[in-house]
Amino acid sequence: MAELADRLGVDERTVRRYVDHLVDLDVPVESVRGRYGGYRLAPGYRMPPLMLSDDEALAVLLGLVAGRRSGLTTTTGTASETAAAKIRRVLPKRLAHKLDTVLESLAFTAPPGEFATPQTAVLLCVADAVRHHRPISIRYTAADGRRSERTLHPYGLVAHSGRWYVTGADPAIGEDRTFRLDRIADARALPGSFEPPAGFDPAQHVLSGFATAPYRHRVVLRMQGTVEQIRVRLPAGVATVEESAPAQGADPAAEGWLRVELRAERLDWLPPLLASFDRPFVIERPDELRDLVAALADRLAASARRVPPGDGPVA
Repeated sequence: MAELADRLGVDERTVRRYVDHLVDLDVPVESVRGRYGGYRLAPGYRMPPLMLSDDEALAVLLGLVAGRRSGLTTTTGTASETAAAKIRRVLPKRLAHKLDTVLESLAFTAPPGEFATPQTAVLLCVADAVRHHRPISIRYTAADGRRSERTLHPYGLVAHSGRWYVTGADPAIGEDRTFRLDRIADARALPGSFEPPAGFDPAQHVLSGFATAPYRHRVVLRMQGTVEQIRVRLPAGVATVEESAPAQGADPAAEGWLRVELRAERLDWLPPLLASFDRPFVIERPDELRDLVAALADRLAASARRVPPGDGPVA
């Protein structure tokens, strides 16, 4: 045991633990005595290509299930199923049966989403370009159906709400852009390299783009509280939050007022959301939102004055 551990460059405990693990997986292991002895697989036994512990196998299979349900897959929609099937085939029957029991008894509170997934070749090409700072050429179809071919300096890949995005610089227009990977029909590496800006956060850039998208209404609020309290209901992909300096003479321990800005195609969802904050707020714009909040307040006040039938007059 000691000599085998020395040859492998590990301690004896590690060797023994690995051998015990093989035995637990029903792998026939034989001990060989003598100066150059140790352990060997029984004659005629072929080592499977993958050896996983119970925890590792469960983690892999659950990861495949979660990825499929959250949209973190590619257009090869059956890849996660075939990968799971291959893993099951090389696992001992005892472990495979236990894992099947877990997966068959697992229920989800939300139905699986339907996501637009990217091509595998596109995803791999973009990821390689991000890692090695190489420009790429992409054929892209915009939301309105317009098609274009452009050069991109990709800074990072971002997965958000079941979709893949790549963000980077478009040298033709000299601006940073974000593209959905499922709308990229083809991507190929170009010669040369680029240097991404220092401290660039791809995920934050994508979220900020959502929050400032050119929707119909521009909403500006002042809210009292902390950034964390506001982010509970208005995440970074919905609104931008700016901290302002406290007024002169204000109590430093008091909660400050924050500037919250967001874009929205409709305003009807905002009044109940603002009411749920239970925080002081001021509407700077638009006036239409102020009217909707006042109307909601009137309805809530009227409902609060109502009593159940039979207990008195109904307002």
